[in-house]
Amino acid sequence: MDLVVGRGELTDAACERIAPLLPGVDGRGRPWRNHRQVINGVLWRSRTGSPRRDLPERYGPWQTVYDRFARWKADGTWARLLEQVQVHCDSVGAVEWTVSVDSTINLPPACRRRPQKGASAGDELEDPACTTAGQALGRSRGGLTTKVPFACDGRGLPLAVVITPGNLNDSTVFDAVLDAVRVPRTGAGRPRRRPDTVIADKAYSSRAIRLMLRRRGIRAVIPERTDQKANRVRRGQGGGRPPAFDRDLYKARNVVERCFNRLKQFPAIATRFDKLAARCRAGLHLAALILWLREPRQDHLSDTA
Repeated sequence: MDLVVGRGELTDAACERIAPLLPGVDGRGRPWRNHRQVINGVLWRSRTGSPRRDLPERYGPWQTVYDRFARWKADGTWARLLEQVQVHCDSVGAVEWTVSVDSTINLPPACRRRPQKGASAGDELEDPACTTAGQALGRSRGGLTTKVPFACDGRGLPLAVVITPGNLNDSTVFDAVLDAVRVPRTGAGRPRRRPDTVIADKAYSSRAIRLMLRRRGIRAVIPERTDQKANRVRRGQGGGRPPAFDRDLYKARNVVERCFNRLKQFPAIATRFDKLAARCRAGLHLAALILWLREPRQDHLSDTA
């Protein structure tokens, strides 16, 4: 089926890269609607943030698009597509293992309503469906929010994405983010899980994080917080030496901020429209996959890798 490529849709090159990874037809039941058409329908919803029922006819029935998205969320297809594209890029030496870690906040609009008359400023009435335990929602200054900690490589491409309640401190989920970095090898050997360097801001400046990185043989580029420095100086020789910090390399942390901006070009990612955490995570995997597919192919590197 020939499709005219619209803005934000899969290009021919992107389809060529992921076509071998898509689920095949098993010969039972009715044939599946064209994968490319349906994925473009999912992307249309992520790119516009519009209700699924408003899906243009060129993408097929909205029920088909939604069912395919939910099915591939349940069987892990979206996460597997992202992983396999990362595997190919790593096999040709395109992944830069100077990893930056940070987080961003998503506000689910479905979990906020206008305060009723007589309610004090800042009071919110919560939708009971949004307070279900385990749906990555937590109360912070912005109300009920979701936090998206993730790690990106030196080019600003997402390596690992995690979602947590918005009231969790960044440092408490640092281990989970680093553990989610996993790129299998094309041949024999264990998946690569250890970056060469981790760059993070002062929110991750803790003794436990630095010790964990040192034990794994990962270089830490994390500035020391002002209160930690003052406490160390106050203790004199008992405070120990200041942690090593490469100020020039720390300037490369801006790639994670640029990655935020690229991910939030998808309105359905910038604002959480899915009430279920699993579907929100699947949408993040799809958005991250698109960022990887937009990068030019670097197969020529395999000759020198």
